[in-house]
Amino acid sequence: MSVIDLRSDTVTQPTPAMLDAMTAADTGDDVYGEDPTVNRLEAELAKRLGFAAALFVPTGTMSNLLGLMAHCERGDEYIVGQQAHTYKYEGGGAAVLGSIQPQPLEVQADGSLDLDQVAAAIKPDDFHFARSRLLALENTMQGKVLPLDYLARARRFTQDHGLQLHLDGARLYNAAVKLGVDAREITQYFDSVSVCLSKGLGAPVGSVLCGSVELIGKARRLRKMVGGGMRQAGLLAAAGLYALDHHVERLADDHANAQRLADGLREAGFVVEPVQTNMVYVQMGDKAEALKAFAGERGIKLSAAARLRMVTHMDVKRAQIEQVIATFIEFSRQ
Repeated sequence: MSVIDLRSDTVTQPTPAMLDAMTAADTGDDVYGEDPTVNRLEAELAKRLGFAAALFVPTGTMSNLLGLMAHCERGDEYIVGQQAHTYKYEGGGAAVLGSIQPQPLEVQADGSLDLDQVAAAIKPDDFHFARSRLLALENTMQGKVLPLDYLARARRFTQDHGLQLHLDGARLYNAAVKLGVDAREITQYFDSVSVCLSKGLGAPVGSVLCGSVELIGKARRLRKMVGGGMRQAGLLAAAGLYALDHHVERLADDHANAQRLADGLREAGFVVEPVQTNMVYVQMGDKAEALKAFAGERGIKLSAAARLRMVTHMDVKRAQIEQVIATFIEFSRQ
């Protein structure tokens, strides 16, 4: 039985061509700055996204952590969405390791933060309060794409209020493909951007933090501090370079498959949220555990949640989407 894994786009396997690129990679010691493939990945992504420098790290969690710690000192604060990955799903690293206070706000229906609420959350210049230093956004946010005009307003807002602006761009390229723009049209508004290579882009490992020379220099020192220095990391960087060259445009296929999955489930009577990119949310209520077990017996891996998230990716084909729809229908008829 072939497995259909819809838990996340992190489950993708490297393609044979990607493995070939990894095998052929030139390597050196990246801690010494001597791995030519890592250097090429950092330079290439910085150039593509409009930044002066970049840093290759093992994970998106580390990339975001280094970004937050490079922007903020102990006792500073970052303003962030209540459901944002940097706040909710990264182990509290900014607080634990950076002594940075998060100020979470409710995320709006379109994935944005209300800038009026952000303004109200900024602390006065008073020693009673943590110093508000940074606004952190996420794109995509639970599959939703932040509009370009909103990003422009957020940029002006942060400049007016003396804040820096960081983007958790774990699925930056999904957002760019959905909008039909070059990713630089999104990243131009930010002081730093974290890009994950191991989600929809299909690389096995790695994220890249982009920013100014000064910020990346600080992040490089912090990377060593938290154990993120790697040696012959060109083997991994080669996968990222291959993904950037070959796996961006094909994200549109994942979006189309997600839309088909949503349409099929909606037609079958399920309550499905509107789809923009590669995430499908279905309201399952107290049936989530039973559905997970039922689908698992048929080779379909799902998370168990009342608001069930399914994520399409390069290892899920259109025929398998039809198989998933049929399984949901069979489950509903029990």
